[in-house]
Formats: sequence, C-alpha cells, structure tokens
Amino acid sequence: MHPTAFNLGPLTVAWYGVMVAVAFLTGLWLASRRARRTEIAPEHVADLGPWLILGAIAGARVMYVVMFWHEDFAGKPVWEIFMIRHGGLVFYGGFFGAVLATWLFILIKRLPTWKMADVLAPSIPLGYAIGRVGCLLNGCCYGRPTDLPWAIRFPAETHATGGMPVHPTQIYDSVCGLGLYFGLAWLFRHRKFDGQVFGVFLVGYAACRALVECFRGDYPADKFIGPFTPGQVSSFFVLVCGAALLAVLGRRKSTAHS
Repeated sequence: MHPTAFNLGPLTVAWYGVMVAVAFLTGLWLASRRARRTEIAPEHVADLGPWLILGAIAGARVMYVVMFWHEDFAGKPVWEIFMIRHGGLVFYGGFFGAVLATWLFILIKRLPTWKMADVLAPSIPLGYAIGRVGCLLNGCCYGRPTDLPWAIRFPAETHATGGMPVHPTQIYDSVCGLGLYFGLAWLFRHRKFDGQVFGVFLVGYAACRALVECFRGDYPADKFIGPFTPGQVSSFFVLVCGAALLAVLGRRKSTAHS
C-alpha cells in the first residue's frame, strides 16, 4: 500500500490519480489505432477524449458520493467531494457517465453509434485493469479475510482490515480486465456486426465483476441489497442489457443478409 506517488512542493500526487490518468490515455491511444480499421477517423477518438474523461470522472464520483455519503462525507468540508486523488470512484457510475457523454458526442458529430462503441469497447476493461492497480496502491476496494496462500496484507495501523490477510480483489479485477481486453481486441478484428464487441464487453465484464464481488470485503452491511452487493445488482442489469443488445443487433444483421 503506497498511496503517494510523489510530492511537488505542497502538492501531493497520489498513485490512484496517476493510474487513472494512465488508464484514460492508454485506452484512448489504443482506441484511436483501432479506429483506423473503420470509417471513423482517429481524430474523432481524440476529440472524444475530454468528453469521455469528464463524463466518466463525474459519473464515477457522483455515484460514490451518493453511496458513501454518511461514511465519507457527512460533516466534512464540502470540497472533500472533489478530492478524487484520495480515491473514491465507482466504475459503474463512471461507465454510465462515459456512455452519456459519448452518446452526446456521437449525436453532435453524426458518427455511427455502434462502430464507435466497438472501437472504444476493448479499451474499457484495459483501463479498468490499470485503474485497479491504483486501488491496490491506495488500499481501497479490498477483499474479505482469507487464509489462502496468495492473500495480501495492508498496514495494520492505518488500514480498515487491521493487517488481516485478505483476498487481493484488486488483482482479481485487473486479471479479469486484461483477459477481457485481449479477448475483445481479437474479436474486434473478427466481428460479424457493428455493436458485437461492445455487447460482448457488457456481458463479459458484468459476469467477471459479479464473480469478483463475492470476495469483496469493503462494503458496509447496510449497502447490501439482500445477499447481493451494489456491484452485483448493477452487473445483473448490465449483463441483461448486453445480452439483449447482442440479440437485437445480431438479428438485425441476419435480417439484412436475408
């Protein structure tokens, strides 16, 4: 656990913020390279970058603040809401914010929706994998106690786990994200219809996330919805949407061919 990357005078730069920045830049660069295989100009991906970053960060932070208001923000200075360098971004909130921002950009630029979605899709789990490294260094999104040989420990004096060995859920997420990235990058070159890569991402990510959530240990008891974590509930809806999208777009492709 090493939250601080370096100091610039009085300014402390956190590893969490560094890794989020690396995730965005790497994802956009790779997406611009994939765009060359489509009718979308790489410049459009670059132009989308600021929209995507603002939408994702705003959505991720808003969802975190809503979910953890009483634990992290009640009674504290209002500017704590904006201190994302301390951590506190919810992926699904960021994803929904990024989708909204991208949709608005596509409407304004009159770009093909599902081609752009396919161009961006592989970069999402790659960015997620990089971002989870930031979570590990920051000590957030940690797992339940375990005696497995690959368990990790955070500092007993400063961490909520008290130094107990816990599941390295951040690493689980990163491995899943990397696997999804390579699978989607391959599928992008062999896709059968526009929107297929994005739909597979929705299904694949939701399934992986729901599985890893089984080992998370950082949710307060009042955040559970029955036996499920908020991440598992969100994953269920995302998986259903992904499966429906694949069915509709695949059927539309078959109808066009016939």
